[in-house]
Amino acid sequence: MDDSTLARIADALDRLAPPRSPAAPPDAPAYRWQNGRLAPAAFAPLPLELLTGIDRQKSAVLANLHRLAQGHAAHDMLLWGSRGSGKSALTKSAVRQLQDQGLPLTLVEVAPESLAELGMLFDAVAALDRPTLVFIDDLGFDGDLGAARALRSMLDGGTTARTASVRLAVTSNRRHIVPRELAEQDSAINPRDVADDRLALADRFGLSLGFHLPDQDQWLSMAASYARAFDLPFDRADALEFVTTRGTRSGRTAWHYSVEIAGRRGIALEPARRQATIER
Repeated sequence: MDDSTLARIADALDRLAPPRSPAAPPDAPAYRWQNGRLAPAAFAPLPLELLTGIDRQKSAVLANLHRLAQGHAAHDMLLWGSRGSGKSALTKSAVRQLQDQGLPLTLVEVAPESLAELGMLFDAVAALDRPTLVFIDDLGFDGDLGAARALRSMLDGGTTARTASVRLAVTSNRRHIVPRELAEQDSAINPRDVADDRLALADRFGLSLGFHLPDQDQWLSMAASYARAFDLPFDRADALEFVTTRGTRSGRTAWHYSVEIAGRRGIALEPARRQATIER
């Protein structure tokens, strides 16, 4: 076999197996998993003390993440409940608070559609060599029980390996993640198996926390706390009119009210500690 033939074979192999993406910088506070690699992400969640009305959930998440950051046994977390009730905001703000305290904890955000790449992700995370929270936001299986079963297997310690220093935090609008409607579609096959798919995935999370929409007084308290933090005026009647037009009371609409008041006054929202970006 001559040299030119060997060169063509080598070129073909390179195309079939391209070089790995460069390793992610090891010191970023947060990453996003995209295009098969860890990419540093902007990370400036709202200070944890500004998240009100979820004190019980806040204490539980902080305690669990504190254990993870210290190298102790920690749970995978399922945060479920109403849209805009603070699930995502709490996860990110709790991680940031522990980072501010000097604890070695990293957040890696993964899109739900990338669940099939969890094995690759865990390999990449292992190279960071520090406690890591893998965050999957707004997870729901509307037509793919196979993906739900794969995640269940991973949580059970199946073929997708991960170290004890890597835990998952998943948010979902449904307590059992898999919708009842999907179970009804498959009920003719094996009703018991379908029920197991609906319930068993949620059961794999050691810490499951429910989030619910606030009543009127709780919502006003949330809106007032944002106003104090940003030195904004607060008018109860105006706040109630604002939330009534939105049709729902949530932490998200309380934040939107602060944005509205700041915009009316022609100012930007900058909390004392750092620029706030919130996805609540």
